[in-house]
This record gives sequence, structure tokens and C-alpha cells, in this order.
Amino acid sequence: MRRVLLKAVDTIGYAVIGMSAGYLALAMGAGLIELRRQKAALRVQGDTAYGSPHLGRRDRRHLYALIPCLNEESVIGTTVAGLLGPRTTVVVIDDGSDDATGREAERAGEEAREAGRPGEVVVLRREPPNARQGKGEALNHGIGLIRTSVAARGQDPAETIVCVMDADGRLSDRALSHVLPLFDDPRVGGVQLGVRIRNRRGNFLTWFQDYQFWAMAAVTQFGRNLTSTVSLGGNGQFTRLTALDGLGARPWSRSLTEDLDLAISLAVRGWRLRTTAHASVDQQGVSDLRRLVRQRTRWYQGHMTAIRRMGEIWRAPRMRHLAALEMFSYLLVPWVLDLPWSILFQYCLIWFVRSPNVQVLHGPRAAAINAGRLKWPANLAAWYLLTFAPALVTSCAYLRRDRAVGVLRALLLGHSFVVMNYMSFLCAWSALFRMVRGQTGWTKTTREAEEGARAGEAPRPGQPRCQPSTP
Repeated sequence: MRRVLLKAVDTIGYAVIGMSAGYLALAMGAGLIELRRQKAALRVQGDTAYGSPHLGRRDRRHLYALIPCLNEESVIGTTVAGLLGPRTTVVVIDDGSDDATGREAERAGEEAREAGRPGEVVVLRREPPNARQGKGEALNHGIGLIRTSVAARGQDPAETIVCVMDADGRLSDRALSHVLPLFDDPRVGGVQLGVRIRNRRGNFLTWFQDYQFWAMAAVTQFGRNLTSTVSLGGNGQFTRLTALDGLGARPWSRSLTEDLDLAISLAVRGWRLRTTAHASVDQQGVSDLRRLVRQRTRWYQGHMTAIRRMGEIWRAPRMRHLAALEMFSYLLVPWVLDLPWSILFQYCLIWFVRSPNVQVLHGPRAAAINAGRLKWPANLAAWYLLTFAPALVTSCAYLRRDRAVGVLRALLLGHSFVVMNYMSFLCAWSALFRMVRGQTGWTKTTREAEEGARAGEAPRPGQPRCQPSTP
């Protein structure tokens, strides 16, 4: 019985390892193919500057930027100033802040107006008990103003784009000249930009977040371009107003990941979701482990809760089969890969430590190795390749994305991914326990002021965007 049980565990372990490796290989491979289709390389945007997204813009579309804020006086001014430009209205939703968030946003608009810069800033103040009900609720409040403004100005909702930004977000230079033309395709309902961590040089945690976003998430998002199921995020998110109108008066849900929920809602209605390799958004990383765990737990819980929409995806008549399969697979990741692997990885580790002489290699060609002194080194090499192969691939991708990272740092961050998996395991199980207990509340991730940045003044290209800080 024990042998049967161990064999079953081994089979499950091989299946999970195979699915994990297969999913990563397919996602990264598809990303590289998409980069070639866009006539780009991994290094594109590696050394870009941020803060002047309107450069090179030639379209005639109207852009509305929604920025939900709660106690963001330290960063909101620079974000507002960077977004202002031709045919652009920045809507700051002050969600019951205790600080000067609203005043800083208004001051940024006043300074831009005095300097003769185009664009408009509107500050919406939400008061308790309606305030602080989640990001989705704040966005739903802001979209009402946009709809009213579009109707009053006689603007075409199909040619009106809504951009959702975090209070610390900065779009890359010339970003809009690459993003807005994607909406020339009337089937495109949303565009999401890759994320760069601005304070990545702060400490190991911020470097690791940049590695995750820049070398893994961004490249796999390029691959999802092929199925038009790019996952929307809460920063650097662009949507067509008519696509949002099709979701009703309140497009964003109360989910902990309202951005993922929005992506599903658009996809099942036949809208295509895209990204581009030629533009990105940067933001602060979380430099404190406790707050990072809290943030990732919320992300896991939102992702895991979205599993309830899988039936809706499969039944969607306007969604292509390959798109449904990709989105279905993406929603399964925490349930089929992360949670099982958190247990199986420990089993494999204990199995290897307690059985150093186990025969990893098989067949007549391996007989000499298994019979001789090379058995232990061969087993060790096999274990290393099995455990760290993804690290080697993503390290190479990170280095090619940004040569300034350096070979040693790229390898260190790639190999540390295996250790940092324990944080992911903790967050996944914490999210599951919260779901079982019916807990849906969340604590906002706080940010700190960036040296040299103030309202109405974006950092100049070449200057450090921030000093090590705790978001």
C-alpha cells in the first residue's frame, strides 16, 4: 500500500512539474514569437525614460486618465503632471484621503496650466460611508464623470480611451504613440502595458519584483497577445469607453483583483486584449517583506476567486476556442500548479536528501554512471536542472531585457526565485484560508515620497526616478 501511495505521489509530482515547465515554455516561447512579429527585441524599452508619454503622438482620440487615490500626497503630483497633454483629462478620485492628496493633484494641474501645458485635471472627492470601499468602487465613481463629459462634449465613445493608473505610475516616453494606434482595430477593447519597478535598486525585494515583472510577466504577456487574452492590471491599463459601456453602469467589480475581473468580462464579450513591447509603465516596488506578503496574498485571493467564472468563459459564444483555453489555463495556475507544488516540492526535496543513492538515470547507457562514483554528481545535476532550469531561462531573459542588470545579479535573482517560491506558497495558502473564512477585506499598500519629485515636476530623463524607499 505504501509503495502504491508513493508511486501515486510520484506520478502527480511528475505531472505538476511537466505542466509547470510546459506552461512556462509555451508562454515564454509565444512571447518571443510575438516580439519578432512586432519587430522588437527583448531589450526594447530596457533603458527607456518615463514621464513624457505624449511625445510623438499623432492620433485624434480623447484620453481620460482615472487615478483612484487614498493618502497619496507624496506621489500624486508627479503622476498627474506626467499624464497631462493634448486631448487629455486626468480624473483623480480622492477616496476619502486623510492627507493633502486632492490639493496636490489640483496644484499639479494649476502649475501645468500656468506653464501653458494642455490638458485638464478634475478631482473627485468621495466621502464616508461611500469612500474606501475598494478600488473598483472608486473607478466606477470616476467613470460616471467621464460618461457625462463625453456626452456633453459630443465626443465619440468608440474613439474615447480610458486609462487607469496607480497614483505612483509613470508611462514611458512616447507610450501613447504606441498604445493608442492599437485601438485602430475596432475589435480591441483593452491594452495593458508591462511594468517596470522604479526603485528596483532599493534592496533585494525591489530587485526581485522587477525581475518578476520585467523578465517573466512582461514576456509571457507578449505571448498572450497571440490569443488576445492579455491580462489587464491596475496600472497602465487602457480600455475603450464603448467596451466599458457594454459592461453596464459599473464596469469594475468589488473583487480584490478588479482588473482581472474586467479582463474576463471584456474577453467573454468578444473584445480583444492586447499589449505592446514598445511602451511600459513604472511604479514603486514594495521594499518591506510583510507588506509584500500582504499585497501578494490579496492578488492570489483575487486570482483564485476568479475560478468561479470558468463556466462563463467556456460558454462565451464570442470568445475563440484558443482564447478560452488560454484564459482557462491562466485561471487554473494557482489551483493546479502553485498549491500542489507547495507540497510536492517539499516531498521531492526530502526524497532527494534521504535517498542520495536513488537511481535517477536509467537505461544501459546510464549503467556505468549509476554503478560508479558519478551516481551522486549525476543525481545532483539532474536535481539542479529540474529545479533551476526555469531560473536559467528567466535569468537570460532578464539580462537581455536590461544589460545594466549584469550577469551575476541576473543569475542571483533567477536562482533566488526557488527560495522566493516559499513566499508564494505562503501567500497562496493564506489566500485560500481567507476564502474559506469568507474574508474579503484588504489593506492598501502605502507609498513613500520620492526624492526630487514633487507635484508638477516629472523627473528628467537620466535622473534617478527615486531613492530606496518603502512603498
